[in-house]
Amino acid sequence: MLKIKIDSRKIEKGDTFVALKGTNVDGHDYIKQALLNGATKVVLEKDQELSCEKILVKDTKKWLDDYLVNHYAAQINELTLIGVTGTNGKTTSCFLIYQLLKKLGQKVAYIGTIGYYFEDDFQELPNTTPNILDLYDLILTALEKGCQYVVMEVSSHALDLQRIAGLKFKIVGFTNLTQDHLDYHKTMENYLKAKLKIIDYLKEDGILIVNNDDSYSKYFKFKQRKTFGFEKGDYIVEEYKDKIEKSYLKLKTKNISYEIILNLKNKFNIYNYLLVFAILDSLGFNKEEIINKTKDIYPPKGRCEQIKVHDGLAIIDYAHTPDAVLKIITSFKENKTSKIITIVGCGGDRDPKKRPIMGDIATTYSDYVIFTNDNPRTEDPITIMDGIIKGVKTDNYEIIYDRKEAILKGLSLIKNNTILLVLGKGHENYQIIGQKKIHFDDKEIIQNYLKTLS
Repeated sequence: MLKIKIDSRKIEKGDTFVALKGTNVDGHDYIKQALLNGATKVVLEKDQELSCEKILVKDTKKWLDDYLVNHYAAQINELTLIGVTGTNGKTTSCFLIYQLLKKLGQKVAYIGTIGYYFEDDFQELPNTTPNILDLYDLILTALEKGCQYVVMEVSSHALDLQRIAGLKFKIVGFTNLTQDHLDYHKTMENYLKAKLKIIDYLKEDGILIVNNDDSYSKYFKFKQRKTFGFEKGDYIVEEYKDKIEKSYLKLKTKNISYEIILNLKNKFNIYNYLLVFAILDSLGFNKEEIINKTKDIYPPKGRCEQIKVHDGLAIIDYAHTPDAVLKIITSFKENKTSKIITIVGCGGDRDPKKRPIMGDIATTYSDYVIFTNDNPRTEDPITIMDGIIKGVKTDNYEIIYDRKEAILKGLSLIKNNTILLVLGKGHENYQIIGQKKIHFDDKEIIQNYLKTLS
């Protein structure tokens, strides 16, 4: 555990407190609290009289980044770091890599949207890629316990805000790029530029692996570059069959074909697995061993998670971008035997431009849609819904703002092999309404409903 903190509440006796100026909070306002909790040194930009040692600097964020990089980056980079970036697929790809490396007898840590995993240690994380201090702390703690590999999701925010400063990846994977986070990046060009920054974090002998079927793949260039896809690439799909619970994949690489059984459904998960296979193969693991262990790995919670309801299925998925919503609906539409009902909404205080697009996609490709709240945050749910409905051209929908009521209504409509897609929140066990984070779990709602039937 590092003896340097940016949160005064986490200060222990003998720690150094770094007063960062954030968007909404200024660490200088919490120096007194840090001292009361036992801080013996303070790094600050605004000079003031203190009863402890102080370091006055122009930029506390830069001081912190430089301190961590200079003192710990070399140690961290002795590990094999694997980074995955892209709009969709990061969580599934990274969590599958994490599982496979464990099955192959390696000590591996996962850092991403669903938390931090290493051996028996699990922690929830506030961001897909934590702030640089927390990130370094997590990796160093795992390293002390014998960790060999770290697989992590690298968000565009993390790249833009230099949360991974000093890290050097052995392998970087690119999944895809579609509209998201434009509330922050403003344009797709800026979003792409942020993603491309990950190439700067590759080791000299590192490997870049990209989705050849994505139109933005041409921008991801590196001297050691591999590709995957359905038609062209170093790893090609020759054939795949999507069954009820599994998929059957025929993968070709270096003119040799391999047959693989996956506990994954849908075409987008085939792309995720191609990246996973390419990364482990590039790390030097035996292909047959990778394939053998594949039968024992599963998608993470809330990623195309299936629950049997009546004579149909409820699917819980994190899809919250236009591309992800389109892909999951159309993938189930290819194999449907009855209706597809979609429950979806859009988060508040986030990119409003994608709302009408998602409204159009949901109603165009589903048989019926229930629009509901996602995480409205501080935005008026009616304003959010108005944005969604602007893109709708059909009348095959209803609006139920209460997410629990929306899910229960959707469950009541399941019959004759209906597929109910509950989209947007996936693994999340909370809903953000206003400034409050309240307990809410889509899966829990469905499970409780099933209990009432037994």
